[in-house]
Amino acid sequence: MSRLNFLYRTELPHRAVAVYIYLADRTNENNECWPAIAADLKFSASTVRRGIRDLKKAGLIETEQRYRKKGGKSSLLFRLKAE
Repeated sequence: MSRLNFLYRTELPHRAVAVYIYLADRTNENNECWPAIAADLKFSASTVRRGIRDLKKAGLIETEQRYRKKGGKSSLLFRLKAE
């Protein structure tokens, strides 16, 4: 049985499923990653944002904005939550 079977049984839109699979493929041992999703999936930035919003609403991921030393925004950290 696939470790993502729970995902296929959800009512999430296809964009959210694609984003979750992408994130799951890129996580480290702490279930964290900070990828360039839109470029790799060839989705628009707005489609990725909607997918992330769907996943956050479903309780499957958390995000954390990271900042540079001088206060500017850095990458967004994604944390997959246990299924």
